[in-house]
Amino acid sequence: MPGSAVFRETSAVERTVEVPLAHLSVELGHFYPEDLAGGAGVLAEHFRRIAPWVDRPRLGSLAGGAGGAARAGRAPRVSTCLLVDDYSDQGKMPPPAAVVPQLLAAARAQDIVIDYIARESACAAAENVPLARIVEGALVADPPYGANGSRPTLNETGWLCNGARSPSTTGTRAMGVAEPWQPPTENGSRRHSVFLDVELWSEHRGHHAWSCAFLAAVWQLLRLGLLRAGGETVVRPVTVDPADLPDRWADFPSIGRLTPAPAPFCAYRTFSVLDTGYLPVEHAVRVILGQVGVDSAALSATERRAGAEGIALPPEPADRLSYFFLGR
Repeated sequence: MPGSAVFRETSAVERTVEVPLAHLSVELGHFYPEDLAGGAGVLAEHFRRIAPWVDRPRLGSLAGGAGGAARAGRAPRVSTCLLVDDYSDQGKMPPPAAVVPQLLAAARAQDIVIDYIARESACAAAENVPLARIVEGALVADPPYGANGSRPTLNETGWLCNGARSPSTTGTRAMGVAEPWQPPTENGSRRHSVFLDVELWSEHRGHHAWSCAFLAAVWQLLRLGLLRAGGETVVRPVTVDPADLPDRWADFPSIGRLTPAPAPFCAYRTFSVLDTGYLPVEHAVRVILGQVGVDSAALSATERRAGAEGIALPPEPADRLSYFFLGR
């Protein structure tokens, strides 16, 4: 009827804040305390090894074509970042005032620019937003065929898998026939299974610790610009002055911006150059992301904006991740 009012529940209206997007987010490394404690020599060797794989022409080819930019004669928008592990063992982490200048100098010696440095503890919680809890709450476990709900949920166990676990033979009734052993199976396997059981968190003396794999999954969602808290963005890079750095990582921004006008931190696709030791972690990341119910409004907005730039994005976020693993 003309002029009639339409009433809707506020909670029924899907709303999400959009974030600036680069074409490609490049991870230059994931540094543990022992990596940073090695000094300038260790960092120099790291950037020397990765330099051939992060030159701008090569990265441009990984940016999904960046169709609109290419047609307009513009370079693809590429930002670089690295992750510092201040979460697992905060007491051993050298302070930002000592580490950040060494990182910048080692990268600069190989003509590599570091746009952003992020703290891994911020993947657990940033600015009073429990990011890891939000992602955990968005997990939708992929049950294997024949599951009967007898196993505790992943929220109770802290474990997530990509198929059917091998059945336990414990608890067989007295005089009963023992069930034969059965192998685990991967959902959607190609002839043979690659079964993976991922620990998301652990509890020790009342302390809840998120696993490296789970925080890495949060990290990838942040880089893809797909993580929201009540529709609001959780990615807010803060400019950092390399000449005025804090002595504690707790005083360093969740995501520190090191260059004056970089491409956006979030991107349509991510590319990570990592040591081969991270390969099992990133396998776990893909399993986790395959079972995260990503914010649908953020997902559709990203696909719409990519389409406007002539970029075809895979529908699954995990398929927007690329890697290069370097042996020692």
